[in-house]
Amino acid sequence: MALFFLDSRLNYFAPARVALATVLYPIQIAAAIPSDLSHWMGDFFEDRDQLRNRNNKLESMQLLSGMRLQKLQALERENMRLRELLGSSFRLTERVVVAELLTIDLDPYFQQVVINKGKRDGVFLGQPVLDVSGVMGQVTEVYPFSSRVILLTDPSHGIPIQINRNGLRAVAAGRGLGKPLQLEHLPHNVDVREGDLLVTSGLGGRFPVGYPVGTVKSVHFPEGRPFAEIAIEPTAHLSTSRELLLVLPIESLDNTNEEPEVTVEQANGSE
Repeated sequence: MALFFLDSRLNYFAPARVALATVLYPIQIAAAIPSDLSHWMGDFFEDRDQLRNRNNKLESMQLLSGMRLQKLQALERENMRLRELLGSSFRLTERVVVAELLTIDLDPYFQQVVINKGKRDGVFLGQPVLDVSGVMGQVTEVYPFSSRVILLTDPSHGIPIQINRNGLRAVAAGRGLGKPLQLEHLPHNVDVREGDLLVTSGLGGRFPVGYPVGTVKSVHFPEGRPFAEIAIEPTAHLSTSRELLLVLPIESLDNTNEEPEVTVEQANGSE
């Protein structure tokens, strides 16, 4: 007690305390190593867990952003196609309805597709179907909510056409998947040139006059055959178009000078 009292009142023992603290410092450091190591290990693994969780979160956000970017790019392309369709429809003299492709018939002997418009939308048998570039085909079957369309390339399909340059009329028939159309029963002296534009003639009452059908790809006059072989490249994008135009009956229009009506219905109902 006396030593404690003297140490608190006087500084006689200060040098001894300094020397004792110097001697005990390494022992204190060694005694604190397990505790410091435990705290360091805890912080180390906690930081790794936090970094791992943060990396997982960032990777998820990156994947989500990439998916959204792809969706935005798809929507941008779809909007561009719809704008092209609208621009094309305003050049027509008939009303049109925009439909979307649902399924494709994989049978190589039948070139047909199914669209998402049916009887409830006013679709009828024989209705002309176009895309932004030209004629694609016509409706062959109508269901309540969908319809089946036969394409120009189907071997059983033929469309009356005329050459835009000279008005020559003929029939363009399909020849199958990946093959050009064929002009039927034209003699060797026919006035057809490569690059001629073929449009609908209006004969038969199915297709209105003046819709682009295709361009002449090649003209051959084989010996020993009575007819020329004329290959036609369709102007419509038969293998890539997803949005199609259904031409409505012309009698539904009045005889005024107003702009033709265009009915645009998004296939998914949300745009």
